[in-house]
Amino acid sequence: MLETVDLHKKLSKPAYSKQMTALQEKLRGLQYAVQQAAIPVVVCLEGWDTAGKGMIVKKLTEKLDPRLFRIIPGKPPTPLEERYHFLGRYQIALPNDGEMTVFDHSWYGRVLVERVDKIVKKRVWRDAYEQINQFERWLADDGQILLKFWLHISRSEQSKRFRAALKDPALRWKITKEYKRHHRQYDKWTNAVEEMLAKTDSPHAPWTVVEANDLRYARVKVFHTLVENIETALARRNEIPHLVSRSAAAQPFMQALRADFARQEAIAMEAHKGERQKNAEVVHA
Repeated sequence: MLETVDLHKKLSKPAYSKQMTALQEKLRGLQYAVQQAAIPVVVCLEGWDTAGKGMIVKKLTEKLDPRLFRIIPGKPPTPLEERYHFLGRYQIALPNDGEMTVFDHSWYGRVLVERVDKIVKKRVWRDAYEQINQFERWLADDGQILLKFWLHISRSEQSKRFRAALKDPALRWKITKEYKRHHRQYDKWTNAVEEMLAKTDSPHAPWTVVEANDLRYARVKVFHTLVENIETALARRNEIPHLVSRSAAAQPFMQALRADFARQEAIAMEAHKGERQKNAEVVHA
């Protein structure tokens, strides 16, 4: 798949400025529509080191209402988190209804860095594909919007960005030994990415591969995809009123459940009351 990606796509600075400003304002407006509709939005940002994920996060934070979204940075699991299933720490970070969570590196670390760096055994990362698919199926069935991005750059472009960063004192810290090792393993990583895309791309959770050799083009494509998918979800909600989110779906169920509990409790109380009266009559007799 990746060999067919056209990495020559570019966007001029004037066109970028015009489109990005409009997309940022549009996305901010959609935030409140999503809040009103109680739809959770989950965004997974994956991609090569220096592909531009950080700048996309920065552009999101510039205009979005901070009360309605949060960024979850990628980091290794803690010793406590390692005791549980690898998806657990992402499940507890999912957004509330009407909010957005952006994972800057997500659960795909299991089949990428943990695979390539041999942090887990082969059978573990192989089993993870189906576990991820089931997890994302649950998210979709739950009424959540799930958007997954792979920011793709060429090996030569990555090398160019590494050199530029190393010359900049403000960016030098980013180029770690791990980044350099991953760059040397570009082909190995490519195989892992190709398999990930093939095995976890689905109608309910498709991948969007972003041509990121040009940073301006990449940012606009990510924002455009976010806007387009959220608008589609909102339109679908309006067309199908009974299509509801997690909390809305739970309300009638919980109301019925509580009413049933109340009925059962009333029956039990009446039975208990009758038994006590019966026992009292026996004692008096």
